[in-house]
Amino acid sequence: MNMPGLRLFGAALVVLLGIWAGLKTHSIRRAHEIPGVAVPAGTASAPTVSDGSASEAAMPHPIVPGRLPDFSLKDLTGKSVPISTWGGKSLVINFWATWCAPCRREIPLLKTLAAEWAGRDLQVVGIAVDYPDKVRDFAGQFKIDYPVLIGDQDALDVAAKFGMDSPAFPFTVFTDRRGEVVTLFVGELHRPQVDFILSEVQDLNQGRVQLPEARRAIAEGLQALAEKQAG
Repeated sequence: MNMPGLRLFGAALVVLLGIWAGLKTHSIRRAHEIPGVAVPAGTASAPTVSDGSASEAAMPHPIVPGRLPDFSLKDLTGKSVPISTWGGKSLVINFWATWCAPCRREIPLLKTLAAEWAGRDLQVVGIAVDYPDKVRDFAGQFKIDYPVLIGDQDALDVAAKFGMDSPAFPFTVFTDRRGEVVTLFVGELHRPQVDFILSEVQDLNQGRVQLPEARRAIAEGLQALAEKQAG
């Protein structure tokens, strides 16, 4: 190949690499740049059609799956970990990013929950939609001692499985020990909200309530908490 041809090939290669790098960066930043779904912060997901009236189901909330979808993401060491690792436990799955201020504020609460429930039937799992090196540094700085999974586009794909196609961070998924999705909470978690949701999850685990009843109770209870706080 002559010199002009080599220069032309080299220029084209640089352009292609630039496009690839841009797409790679966009896959991670997309969650930060795209507005969140139409779910009020600090509220639970709406009941599904089987849980309540048609008017409830028509509310502009994400379509949350009935059961925890199967997925795998890499942990802080780079090892691929399936979510089924914690099968048989209720899960608190927190989606976050290092650049998200509310995400950072709720980490101490999540650490406290993980410590309180250690060795019992509940597991806190963080899913960071961010660059691995930033997450590792952040986890070390904040001494996060619960499992953290990391991803870019693959983590966004997991968020989409929960109906969060354009995720607003943070958001947290609560499941029972059978892998049923009890609720999805959008916004920063606080202790009264978490305690109320987990009390319903435990009632569900122990057979004192059924899933539709627990979902409705959580939606109504969180609304009451929000109104009390606003008042």
